[in-house]
Amino acid sequence: MSIRIIAPGPLALIQDLGRPGAASLGLGPGGALDRRSLLAANALVGNAPSSAGIEILLGGFSVEFLEAGLIAVTGAAGLLTLDGGPVALNTALPVRAGSRLSIAASSAGLRFYLAVSGGVLAEPLAGSLSRDVLAEMGPAALAAGDLLEIGQSSWAAASSVLFRDPPQPEQVLSLRLSRGPRLDWFAPGSWAALTSRQWSVSADSNRIGARLLGQPLEFARSEQLPSEGMVTGALQVPPSGLPTIFLADHPVTGGYPVIAVVRRADLDLLAQARPGQKIRFLG
Repeated sequence: MSIRIIAPGPLALIQDLGRPGAASLGLGPGGALDRRSLLAANALVGNAPSSAGIEILLGGFSVEFLEAGLIAVTGAAGLLTLDGGPVALNTALPVRAGSRLSIAASSAGLRFYLAVSGGVLAEPLAGSLSRDVLAEMGPAALAAGDLLEIGQSSWAAASSVLFRDPPQPEQVLSLRLSRGPRLDWFAPGSWAALTSRQWSVSADSNRIGARLLGQPLEFARSEQLPSEGMVTGALQVPPSGLPTIFLADHPVTGGYPVIAVVRRADLDLLAQARPGQKIRFLG
């Protein structure tokens, strides 16, 4: 099976569950920002959890299926049409040869995930098909006219799938924290300040990190910290005092102190947070 991209929207990327363990190559873990949604889409069409799908930012996406198959779209909320008629998100949908799927602008959340039975095929890099936007490695961002090959479907029975609604723009997201390795670099009371203040997601956020806006944190030390290894979810604080939460395509090292780390299970929520979305930290 193969598919043709008609319109990619602002950004459409091939993503799977990433390439953990490739830091020695200068590559972050990568993979779908909302892993739960990709896993759900793959489960709906009977794919293996590690199968690659398409991560679609904001919508404005359309695709033609050149052969019959089974598809599912999960993640953000928005109008989904198949051959001109509305269809449901979070549902396995049969398509015929020549069918066209369109995803309108998202009404809640940021990222949709399209899975096709058999999974998207591409050239792997360090065991993953995911695009790393920081390293600019892995399959390129999709463009109109691109043809993607789809693997052989196993047509396995869909397993039980649990869905989580994307956050509404006015919703305050609660993210759980663990204390970071450089808490002592911050002024007394900084942990209380971090967890008692409300923060908002900056429009400068991307797959590399979610930049936060709010009242800056204060430092207790002014010397330069040597570069050290970074993990997904790390809250790195630059001289501005405004944290950045490292996401899937984060750099493997960093030279600013890490005050906390967001728990991995909560990062999927952050992947769907719109600019201006409010955040509070629980620690």
